[in-house]
Amino acid sequence: MDTQKETTAPNRTALPIAVFDSGLGGISVLRELVRRMPNESFLYYGDSANAPYGTRPVETVRRLTLENIQRLYDRGIKAAVIACNTATSAAIIPLRERFADLPVIGMEPALKPAVLEHEHACILVLATPLTLREEKFAHLLEHYSSRAQIVRLPCPELVEFVEAGAVDTPEVYAYLRERLGPYRGRADAAVLGCTHFPFLRGAIRAVLGDSVALYDGGAGTARETEHQLLAHGLRSAAAGRGAVTLENSLDDAREHALSELLFALPENR
Repeated sequence: MDTQKETTAPNRTALPIAVFDSGLGGISVLRELVRRMPNESFLYYGDSANAPYGTRPVETVRRLTLENIQRLYDRGIKAAVIACNTATSAAIIPLRERFADLPVIGMEPALKPAVLEHEHACILVLATPLTLREEKFAHLLEHYSSRAQIVRLPCPELVEFVEAGAVDTPEVYAYLRERLGPYRGRADAAVLGCTHFPFLRGAIRAVLGDSVALYDGGAGTARETEHQLLAHGLRSAAAGRGAVTLENSLDDAREHALSELLFALPENR
């Protein structure tokens, strides 16, 4: 009887990896995941209908995140990547408690590598207000604040620029000059503490200057995801490229087109 169960049970390694974000920003993490594990299948879901998460109460963010991951789990996934710093801060603990049979990988601002490579320097942390005030970031700040001058810069409007597809417009440059201009020539590095922000790398670098190093958590999250898959025996052995499905709670043609556009953008590092 047990043997029969084994032969008829679905092959979990063939299931997709869910990648979730409050909107379109997590596509920057999806790109890193596909680059590292091209033979895996991915199901990306962005909750743009409720974006931005970064200015919402933490209880609302937690509820929305749990509800969305539950729907993806019910469809059949082998891991969940929370490709959103805000959702990670608000919901990673209850997610891991509810989905104990599933690797759940979260995000955190890439402050550690920035500080290790720029000790006693000025490091900007660009993020949403919720990420910057949550306990997870407070622990990071406490640990590294003695090793660098860390400046917190809430930039929730950047999320809205990306959600609108305005990644290279006069408006986004004007906003960045207002927020970052005072730090040009002073900052040595900037941490992009929201998954939307890597799509604005070119504009951020243009405002801060080419000498400023930019850090985000996408590559580290991709490494950790592969590590968790291997640890749980879930890494796909399939040959060739896996399927990538892009879905959004704003189920309209414009949102789908913008998702495809961001996924296909040339690298801008």
